[in-house]
Amino acid sequence: MTVIDLIHALSARLESAGVSFGHGTTNAFDEAAWLVLWRLGQPLDALDEVADQPVTPEQQAQAEGLVDERIATRKPAAYLTGEAWLQGVPFTVDERVIVPRSFIAELLADGTIDPWLGEHTEHVLDLCTGNGSLAVLAAMAWPEVTVDAADLSADALAVAALNVARHGLGDRITLRQGDGLGAVGAARYDLILCNPPYVNAQAMAGLPAEYRAEPALALDGNTAGSSDGMDFIRTLLRQAPAHLTDTAVLVLEIGNERAHFEAAFPALEPVWLPTSAGDDQVLLLTREALTAPGALPG
Repeated sequence: MTVIDLIHALSARLESAGVSFGHGTTNAFDEAAWLVLWRLGQPLDALDEVADQPVTPEQQAQAEGLVDERIATRKPAAYLTGEAWLQGVPFTVDERVIVPRSFIAELLADGTIDPWLGEHTEHVLDLCTGNGSLAVLAAMAWPEVTVDAADLSADALAVAALNVARHGLGDRITLRQGDGLGAVGAARYDLILCNPPYVNAQAMAGLPAEYRAEPALALDGNTAGSSDGMDFIRTLLRQAPAHLTDTAVLVLEIGNERAHFEAAFPALEPVWLPTSAGDDQVLLLTREALTAPGALPG
């Protein structure tokens, strides 16, 4: 049996088991390739080079065991391997954090946000940082900025610290613990990035097991009693102007919740930013938009 034969066999096993994807892969073949290559100690981008290499019975058994664990536990593959990739950058992950998958990462990599930035952009905040991936990518994208990475979860910040150290960015990224913008005191920023908990109550109730394996704190946007997923965001938008410099912008991910966002903030005028999933996943708000008369509900 070759590597590619094993991947096809295990892909079929994942498919027939009905596992859910979305934590770094979108289909059974890519998931099987990830797990097989990782178990064989091969780079995840090396499939073309190793596809026809034979696997030993022991290697086959090890890869099959990993896929069996994926099926039995319904844990995202990243929790089994301890690593996830975002925009080609590797990050340490475990069950203390959600698996990084923010579309904001695309915008950092392709320069979509850059027209709103400039020489004045010196201080960036990654709010709800989780494992620190967006903070790391921001520091990589803009070598001249300093980045604060804030989260309510001390467990998440412990993982973020591993990633800050992993990428040698301890001199430019500061980790801060607290509830929302309460984590940063009176600090003001030229750019705030935020991938907050925003999943509405109905969607939370229907999440596949793979998503329920992640910390609910990072997903559930209804912790203040609403059902539309906008609880954290309501507080964030009220408080944000006090933490934005005059020319600053807030980049906010809301996933599939555009309808709920627009219903909650009907007078706001965001800029919707293009991503690989469409133009309704991530929005940008200037400080001027947030402070316009009547922009936010009373």
